[in-house]
Amino acid sequence: MIEVVVRNRRFGVSTHLYRAQRLSREHLLEIAAHGFEAIELASTQTHLDYHNPAAVADLQQWLAEAGLELNSVHAPVAEGFAAGRTIGPLSLASADPGARALAVAEAEHALHIARRIPTRLFVAHLGLVRPAASGETGDTRSAARRSVEELLRAAEPLGVRIAVEVIPNELSRVGSLVHFVEHDLDGSAVGVCLDTGHAHLAGDLVEAIETVSEHLVALDVHDNRKRTDDHLLPFEGSIDWAASLTAVQKIGYEGTIMMEVGAHGTTRETLVRARDARKKLEKLLAG
Repeated sequence: MIEVVVRNRRFGVSTHLYRAQRLSREHLLEIAAHGFEAIELASTQTHLDYHNPAAVADLQQWLAEAGLELNSVHAPVAEGFAAGRTIGPLSLASADPGARALAVAEAEHALHIARRIPTRLFVAHLGLVRPAASGETGDTRSAARRSVEELLRAAEPLGVRIAVEVIPNELSRVGSLVHFVEHDLDGSAVGVCLDTGHAHLAGDLVEAIETVSEHLVALDVHDNRKRTDDHLLPFEGSIDWAASLTAVQKIGYEGTIMMEVGAHGTTRETLVRARDARKKLEKLLAG
């Protein structure tokens, strides 16, 4: 008997998979060859020089050749990445005016990719994942609000929606982020990107999905064993995917499911396992 899975939801892969490398045409062809329809661009200058119009034009050509859509652009979280480490962390919530201005300027450069390549979403972190280790002066809610308001003014004419991401810091835990969207932003069109790995580290993922429900506009999926942010493929950690996807369906989320995974093994081996994980997720979504 042949098993048939009806695909009515898009799946994508974040270029986070290749973040230690300069993004290339071959990377996008590799993603497409494993059955995915879209990407999220991890916008770090050492990965793709989003300041350079020629690099953005190349990305547009590569997407067309691979038959992929640019579902979302992730705001820069650092000025670069090399030797397994981030260089120059960027915080949109920094209490230091100069540091905040630099983070906003870099985010706007990445957002301007949408002037050439249509995209639905711009995903942003509010603050740093590990502020205590960053050497920054600290992150504040008021600084985060000013930054998001500035980004909104740039995003709205481009038809791009901003999604603030659940990450491990006090500003961006699930409850805090929902309060920020509902109250600090005074009813703006900003949504929430639920990162399953981050939410799982912080507590109960199903509860997190229910909490963000009416604001959920982006879903980044990866797994971990509730100890470190490993960016494992779904089913390779300890997340209960059956319960989590039931909750996703219950709240009515029908957007792209974006795999934001690291390269565990070669990127090709990771994508083979990602394709298998997608099939399992689709079976769960099909009931």
